[in-house]
Amino acid sequence: MTGSESTSPFRVLLYSHDSVGLGHIRRNLALAHTLSTQIPAMTGRPVTGMLLTGVAHGTDLDVPDGFDVALLPSICKGDSGYEPRHMQVPMDDLLDIRSQLVKGVVKGLNPDLIIVDRHAYGVSGELRKTLAKTRRKRPGTTIVLGLREVLDEPEVAAAEWERLGDLERFRAIFDEIWVYGDPQVHDVRETGEVPAVLYDMVRYTGYLANGRRWVPETDPTEAPYVLSMSGGGSDGRGMLSLAARATVPAGHRHLVVAGPQMPAEDLAEIQRHAAPGTRVVACVPDGLATIRRASAVVSMAGYNTVNEVMSTDRPVLLVPRERPRQEQLIRARGLKDAGAVDLECLDDLTVERLTAWFAGAVHRTQDRAHLDLAGLAGVAHRVADLARASKKELTSAAL
Repeated sequence: MTGSESTSPFRVLLYSHDSVGLGHIRRNLALAHTLSTQIPAMTGRPVTGMLLTGVAHGTDLDVPDGFDVALLPSICKGDSGYEPRHMQVPMDDLLDIRSQLVKGVVKGLNPDLIIVDRHAYGVSGELRKTLAKTRRKRPGTTIVLGLREVLDEPEVAAAEWERLGDLERFRAIFDEIWVYGDPQVHDVRETGEVPAVLYDMVRYTGYLANGRRWVPETDPTEAPYVLSMSGGGSDGRGMLSLAARATVPAGHRHLVVAGPQMPAEDLAEIQRHAAPGTRVVACVPDGLATIRRASAVVSMAGYNTVNEVMSTDRPVLLVPRERPRQEQLIRARGLKDAGAVDLECLDDLTVERLTAWFAGAVHRTQDRAHLDLAGLAGVAHRVADLARASKKELTSAAL
């Protein structure tokens, strides 16, 4: 056995298809940062990898040391399904490009672990052949489907699994299903969002909340302030247009973060109608850093923003998106029932209600210690086990 074999990097590929918003790639980035720091410390073995994603132009990705990014041509949702976001080519041609890029990345990286975010076979099955070939040619590779803790209404989720095809084939390709949540809050096995024949593959990790990377602000917003935000911002106009007009609590300022994907005309309109003491910006350098310094937060109920808020003791009022998916509403209701958040539906939201909520929220904190928020550590421990097992195989092969 040579020294290079005993310290061979553990190779990780994190795939996210990404279309609307930034949720999928943000989850994978949080995982990549955790793995890049914790796996060497836990196993003595380096880790390296790639994020394979299709984010929109202009998105600044905070990639950890040891990782790189392979960008797929971007897609978006059109009237008849996915379509090219930028390129003026037929969707079939774009899918062929994406599939070939996926094939090349997997072949070149030769990963020990593949984590696929949310969509098992990617857009229109672009991963299917490559994952099946990986299983045949490199059976030691661990292939995981990573799921947020809420998929959608059970009948919608069931239809998605139906479109996926033969579940026995899925079992032959994938080793595990990691659910990034707390089953005491929402259990996809009890709701039927995951088929019963796959229950034995499910591993709950906990919410990917505690331990998220954040970078202290170099030019911080003057505190104290309250914060309103809508994640990526592509669908945040309704909520933020109300939030920006709310009266700011005495002694506070109000920061409204629209999100990098909010259309420029929507951002300008919100800025024009903002109340005194309110500043509306497209984005901030680090959302978690901004959340940590806020007195209270109003937010949509996307997975990543919710997890960032739950990693603090800041009160949060969730205003979930309810169409076309119910995912955010289901998440917000479950966390409200668990005593972790406040909830207001957009149809019931008014400037006056937001003003009243802000006025009370700035004088309290929110205890969330009863929730499992240690999902990043949970994933790290599981990956460390895989890395140790892979290293033993390398060692045995070299003897």
